[in-house]
Amino acid sequence: MSQSVERIDSARHGMSEAEWDARCDLAACYQLVDFYGWSDLSGTHISARIPGTEHFLINPYGLLFDQITASSLVKVDHEGRVVGDSDYPINPAGFLIHSCIHRARPDVNCVLHTHTRAGNAVAMQEDGLLPLSQKALIITGWTAYHDYEGVVLDADEQERLVASLGDKMILILRNHGLLTCGESVGSAFVWMHRIEAACRYQIDGMAGGAPLHYPSEAVQQKTIEQGLKIFAPNGHARVGMEWPSLIAQLERERGTGYRS
Repeated sequence: MSQSVERIDSARHGMSEAEWDARCDLAACYQLVDFYGWSDLSGTHISARIPGTEHFLINPYGLLFDQITASSLVKVDHEGRVVGDSDYPINPAGFLIHSCIHRARPDVNCVLHTHTRAGNAVAMQEDGLLPLSQKALIITGWTAYHDYEGVVLDADEQERLVASLGDKMILILRNHGLLTCGESVGSAFVWMHRIEAACRYQIDGMAGGAPLHYPSEAVQQKTIEQGLKIFAPNGHARVGMEWPSLIAQLERERGTGYRS
C-alpha cells in the first residue's frame, strides 16, 4: 500500500463515507479557489455541511488554501465548538458568517466567501453590480447585498446577514467582498466563478475610459428573467454541472494530494 493511501485510510478511520466525500469536495474547492487566484492568505473561508449531521467543515485558521487537505479540515458544530481533534483554531468571523446561513438555509450545503480584487472593487461602488454585461445580467436575479458593519465578530449581525441573503445564492458584502452558497460545493464554486467574472468585466470596462453602453431596460429585464430560468435546478445550465470537470482540472494541474 502506498504512503498516500495509508494516510487516506488513517484519515478516514471512524468517518462515514458521506463525511469523507464532503471533506474531499471541500478540500478540492479550497485548492481550486487558490488555483483561480481568489485566495487571500488564510483570510477567507469556505464551509460545507456534513450530510445527515448538524456539523460542518471549515478551514484550519492559519493554513494557506493550497495547503488544505481533506483530513486537515476542521469539523465544528453550530455553536462553533470543534468536534474531534485539530491542531488549528477556526476563524471566528468565518464561523459567524457561515453558521447562521447553514442554520437558516437547509437548502445550502456550502458557503464560499472571498476578498478578491474585482469583487471588492464592485463591493465598494455605490451601485454595486451594473447591468453592463450578459455575465452580470444573468446572475442579477440571484444576487443580494449586505451593508458593511465592520469585521463580522458580533453575533447580532447574523440575523441581518440572513435577512440580506434571503433566498438568493450570491451576496455582495458591501466594502468587504463576495459570498456565494449552493446545494453542493460545486454549485457554490460555480456561482463564485460567475460573480467574480462579472465583477472583472465591469472593472475592466470602466477602466477602458470609453463611454459604456447599457442595454435597454426591457432587454435588461428579459436577460435577468432568462438567468433565473437558465440556472434553476432544472435549467439547461444548472449551477455546478461543471464540478467533475473542475476536479479533473485540479488533479491534472496539482495532483490528488488534496485527498490526503
